[in-house]
Amino acid sequence: MTRLRGGTALAVAMVFSGSALAGCEGLAPPADGGGSSAPGAPAAGDGRAVNPLDNPDGTKPGLAAVTSDADKERARALIEKVATKGRGPRTGYERDKFGYAWKDSVPREVPFSHNGCDSRNDLLQRDGQDLRFRAGSDCVVTSLTLHDPYTGKVIEWTKSRAIKVQIDHVMPLSYDWQMGAARWSKDKRESIANDPLNLVPVDGSANGSKGDSGPASWLPPNKRIRCAYSVRFAQVSLKYELPVTAADKEMMLRQCGG
Repeated sequence: MTRLRGGTALAVAMVFSGSALAGCEGLAPPADGGGSSAPGAPAAGDGRAVNPLDNPDGTKPGLAAVTSDADKERARALIEKVATKGRGPRTGYERDKFGYAWKDSVPREVPFSHNGCDSRNDLLQRDGQDLRFRAGSDCVVTSLTLHDPYTGKVIEWTKSRAIKVQIDHVMPLSYDWQMGAARWSKDKRESIANDPLNLVPVDGSANGSKGDSGPASWLPPNKRIRCAYSVRFAQVSLKYELPVTAADKEMMLRQCGG
């Protein structure tokens, strides 16, 4: 399938996603960041998923595991650049302060913006396979197959059961607010809320358990993907000049062998 993005024809890899629920209370994993890995299930195991180190703008599909020693060294070097500070108050946070979910008319520097399709459906198309669309539309996805990186599951999704797949804000919006986004302009908040770098279609229950947690409190159940998840968290942090807590940075480094 081909869509026009920002006036340029782009071959879109097919992907799926559902809507993210921001500010939910998460369930913390054990102190070591533990959790069960999906037995025998590779992260986004269709082979299309891209290593986040090779996908710095988030426009390519999935979140492939970071496995080589060389890539883990690159990952640690990236995470080391992230600034730290204490998490501020949640006072005044509202999802609507990051704009209507999911917008197409966000600042033009955000990939996929102003292409005639909202960011939710852009993400479904980026990561999903076997896409079906609403009659007469090349935007609204009604069913797909998702290789979920967070759990390692293959999910068959239909729009009638929308919450089965949700779009996760890797760096949660409430977390962003507490780390400095409360002082941002509306445009900048809308950018981080709709930036494909910060968005991953995933299993709805896994996303619900995360809530607004940072990596020290929540990591994907699929252990193979945890370094890649930490890299993506760091990429968002660095792009938007948002610090993370010291505990979160330490946990991110640990996932990549630090």
